[in-house]
Amino acid sequence: MGVTVKFFANFREIVGKDQIEISGVGTVMSLLNELTKKYGPRLGDQLFDPKTRKLRGYVNILVNGRGVNLLSGLDTKLNDGDVVAIFPPVSGGLRKI
Repeated sequence: MGVTVKFFANFREIVGKDQIEISGVGTVMSLLNELTKKYGPRLGDQLFDPKTRKLRGYVNILVNGRGVNLLSGLDTKLNDGDVVAIFPPVSGGLRKI
């Protein structure tokens, strides 16, 4: 068992899959580093600002449905069975016609 990672929009296009299972990652940051190693610099450039190596402000990451900003950020601990979702900003809503 491991962590299930779900990808949306441009992240799904880069990885080529809707979701993967990954083991041996203890935190969200170690997961992102492992994903960057596995899927290359294109994914890394979408996740991190190349100059600062900080997570881009528009990247949304949820662990078991909760935003990492409400948890411990990139230091959020991961356990077997956790589900991590990675997606860009979401916009939209109801439109009056």
